[in-house]
Amino acid sequence: MSLRLRPPAVAAKFYPGCAQALSRDIEQMLASAPKEFSRRPKAVIVPHAGYIYSGPIAASVYARLAALRDTRDSISRVVLLGPTHRVAIRGVALPSCTGFATPLGVVPVDQQAIAALDALPQVVVDDAAHADEHSLEVQLPFLQTVLGVFSLLPLAVGDASPEEVAEVLERVWGGAETLIVVSSDLSHYLPYAAAQSSDTRTARDIVSLAPTLDHQQACGASPINGLLLAARRHQLQAETLDLRNSGDTAGDKARVVGYGAFAFHETESHAH
Repeated sequence: MSLRLRPPAVAAKFYPGCAQALSRDIEQMLASAPKEFSRRPKAVIVPHAGYIYSGPIAASVYARLAALRDTRDSISRVVLLGPTHRVAIRGVALPSCTGFATPLGVVPVDQQAIAALDALPQVVVDDAAHADEHSLEVQLPFLQTVLGVFSLLPLAVGDASPEEVAEVLERVWGGAETLIVVSSDLSHYLPYAAAQSSDTRTARDIVSLAPTLDHQQACGASPINGLLLAARRHQLQAETLDLRNSGDTAGDKARVVGYGAFAFHETESHAH
């Protein structure tokens, strides 16, 4: 099979374009983040803005993963879902490429996982949906740093119901080798106090596994709702790891973007 790569679209914009500077920034964010995890999560929600804004909140998830003893050895596949910001699509879009490139190297696309989605009508191949999309890309350098070698199932989610997204997740749920990552920011461009209030309510909905978020609460409401529905079916428990906004990191408090970090664990009775 010839190697067809999706090149980085937002390197040097959302994060450093130089591998050395990128690795340094990620390591600094990971070192500054809390590292307490009782057990490895099956799924996480992380934000996707420029690293100066949302990187520390994303690091609240990734540092905990890095601190777990078996993470690098046991997780070999990431199912990564994020919303489409630039191209409107119906359903869930796969790319036709065989790898995603970042300044830290190439992550291969999981062809077996793609084959598992073949018969689903809501799944389409749409390279335009992936070409300039940042929501998936900005997670990759963190994942490359924390996991090492892994394959990727990149899913750009457009107009899709929670049931349609959950059906996709069921096909590729897998076992301990599979980590599900949903990339989403929370409220957009509210004053600081209003954003805190809105994001607190959204976090409460996420932790209660209520698959009813709208796009004012989270730009990735569609993939989040699908994950919440699947999490209910698998009896996962959710917890909030971090909840801040751009006013807490590098932004003006007059108009902020909200960021949350969440983890979903198997209950003790359902852990394998």
